[in-house]
Amino acid sequence: MLDAILSQCLFHIFGTPKFILFFFISSFSYCQSLPPSQTIQHHYLYHNQNYTQLLTKNYNIIIVPFSFFPLHYSNQRMSQQWMKFLILMGVLMKTEGLYVGITKLRSAVARGAVCLDGSPPAYHLHRGHGTGINNWLVHIEGGGWCNNVTTCLERKYTHLGSSWKMDKQLAFSGILGNNPMFNPDFYNWNRVKIRYCDGASFTGNMEAVDTITKLHFRGARIWHAVIEDLLLKGMRKAKNAILSGCSAGGLTSILHCDSFRALLPIGTKVKCLSDAGYFINVKDVSGASHVASYFNQIVKLHGSARSLPASCTRNLRPDLCFFPQYMAKKIRTPLFILNAAYDSWQMKNILAPAAADPRGVWSDCKIDIKNCSTNQLTVMQDFRSEFLTALSKLGKSPSRGLFINSCYAHCQTETQETWFSHDSPSLHKTRIAKAVGDWFYKQHHIYLFLIIYSPAFQPD
Repeated sequence: MLDAILSQCLFHIFGTPKFILFFFISSFSYCQSLPPSQTIQHHYLYHNQNYTQLLTKNYNIIIVPFSFFPLHYSNQRMSQQWMKFLILMGVLMKTEGLYVGITKLRSAVARGAVCLDGSPPAYHLHRGHGTGINNWLVHIEGGGWCNNVTTCLERKYTHLGSSWKMDKQLAFSGILGNNPMFNPDFYNWNRVKIRYCDGASFTGNMEAVDTITKLHFRGARIWHAVIEDLLLKGMRKAKNAILSGCSAGGLTSILHCDSFRALLPIGTKVKCLSDAGYFINVKDVSGASHVASYFNQIVKLHGSARSLPASCTRNLRPDLCFFPQYMAKKIRTPLFILNAAYDSWQMKNILAPAAADPRGVWSDCKIDIKNCSTNQLTVMQDFRSEFLTALSKLGKSPSRGLFINSCYAHCQTETQETWFSHDSPSLHKTRIAKAVGDWFYKQHHIYLFLIIYSPAFQPD
């Protein structure tokens, strides 16, 4: 009976079952973490060249699909409390949901600024208001890359290669949200999400189109066409502007950071934020340089060399300039790096890709770190050390900020639970959203290191 009542309530709240995807249960937090090492149980906050020792906090995450959530408790009162909680969650999700319509830039097709399949580029724009009417946040969608004709053809028939396959409306949350309670610094800005459909972090620049595959490698043209259109729609009057992105979009926000600055008025305050875009050049578990070869194939296939920062390509091979550890130091525009030291995507695709693990030894570990063996945890901790070493290549700058945690996660700005929630990853009670906001509005630099220690995952 309770199941039926709850199902009916949720149906009326959401209007359609397809919106009932996941419930985040409040007794858990949103960051499944690994220990920095067997001996280190804390790290430091670096703020204006002053070090402060800090205590750590454990974070664990569980995501429970609605269809598997156990409603049959022996305690009827507890069941009723859970029912009220889930209904409240549904109301909040329905009330706070923001869906933004798509804009397809059909005029860009004539100039060759097109997705992999030749369709027009697209973005979603939610207008600012009040004090944020002349402020702009441009966020770039992530979604990996394609490194050969086969993988690009696969993308061509999805939303990552064709605007005809994209949803007409997109949910905005986290850094793109419009509620001051959940996005205190940017809620009333003009917020844009640029859709990702070129497969090379908006660096492709090939004139020729293969007559058989009909693949277009024109990411750099998409970048310029979309930004120019946004300038015409008011961004040229921007007082403040941020270029951000997640994953492959986070890499884009670094690669195009200075060009974004150059396209905006001199008087505009411009900064860039990379979320989970600091991909590092390391060997995989088999000892091969899988990611280096992969990035080299991307750059060659898409003709990316001409679109990468000249400050890097003057001294290094173009494919190495896909790695932030080699090129980010040269970025002149203020830059904030948000990343997990145990980035889950890099663990799965750089440290232990399928090609380096043909027998699937790492399969269970990559799905859930609780399944990792002592040796696997040690390898992952070594990756963390290499990540921090690569991160140190940025050097010290008064304009840069860092928020590095030990979550086993990938992308933390787009999800409300990690961006700004009551138990989001935090440091000295400073959550990610607050750290980014303070960095943008204040002149001094902030280095925020949140290294989470969790005895539950300490090797035996």
